[in-house]
Amino acid sequence: MADKDPLADIRQRIDEIDVAVQQLVSERAECARKVAEIKREQGDTEHFYRPEREAQVLRRVLERNQGPLSDEAISGLFREIMAVCLALEKPLKVAFLGPQGTYTHAAAVKHFGSQIESEPVASIEEVFRLVEAGGANFGVVPVENSSEGVINHTLDLFMKSTLTISGEVELRIRHNLMTNQADAASIERVYAHQQTLAQCRLWLDTNLPNAERIAVRSNAEAVILSAEHDRSAAIAGTMAAELYDMPVMYADIEDEPNNTTRFVVIGKYRAPPSGADRTSLLVFAHNKPGSLFGLLEPLAKRSISMSNIESRPSRRGVWEYVFFIDIDGHCDDANVAAAIDEIEQASAMVTVLGSYPRAVL
Repeated sequence: MADKDPLADIRQRIDEIDVAVQQLVSERAECARKVAEIKREQGDTEHFYRPEREAQVLRRVLERNQGPLSDEAISGLFREIMAVCLALEKPLKVAFLGPQGTYTHAAAVKHFGSQIESEPVASIEEVFRLVEAGGANFGVVPVENSSEGVINHTLDLFMKSTLTISGEVELRIRHNLMTNQADAASIERVYAHQQTLAQCRLWLDTNLPNAERIAVRSNAEAVILSAEHDRSAAIAGTMAAELYDMPVMYADIEDEPNNTTRFVVIGKYRAPPSGADRTSLLVFAHNKPGSLFGLLEPLAKRSISMSNIESRPSRRGVWEYVFFIDIDGHCDDANVAAAIDEIEQASAMVTVLGSYPRAVL
């Protein structure tokens, strides 16, 4: 008599668990459908996506996680479950710098899940315009990189936009050299976004010192161009490699191992407090002694942590500046509201760009 397969009991248990998981996911989806019905009956046909609610769910998921799945894996799993349930309520149109396969596209999928209706556009300005015009529910734009600093172009667009920041995404940027060439010695040119070329400069100096470096609008475009031109390569993320079927020759070629880009979600939805929020402020200040102190003192005396401050020319007058400030807390919190009022008294104008849940992984 043959010995019993030692995996048989485990496989049977996995099958049983799969049945239970499927039943529970279907039950969750049915609840999401009922939520949509109630909202429509109440006349709410726009606000099906609630970033504060999603952030609260994900935080509880991470608090419960005891392995063996990593926090990143379990968070991604639940994000996708929420995404497919949300798609039953109302599919979301999300605009981002295209073409498909850019890091901004990857950030959008990380935040909203794979069920979004992708709206790739040619520039960051187009992301703002499309969302403002109602052609997309939300947009995703980069605001700062851990090695290259803030994206000034994005900050400048906030100065003339009426959109609100309703979320943020932090994406670990892993640059990969991909090519159809058989060996690196045959590569004569490398396509990539200008910032990506800067972030891989040391690697390129060491490994492809004679290759021409050609800056393009996005890394996904770099992959498309590389496929069209012989003896060339591109630097991009794994999403682009998969979408355009381009083999990765070298992975993780970025000079900084913890290279991370922060993106914000822009739209017309004002997120209520989630319990762990960030507020972004736009402050116009006159160039006079003590002006910066007047902006920061109201935060310091209320023990409000400031995570970022950047200045840009206001374009309203010579030597007048606008400050972009990120602080912990929600603008509806009493101490934050009081600090904003005091800052407004000390400066020319304060605009709350948005209060939104801090990134969950």
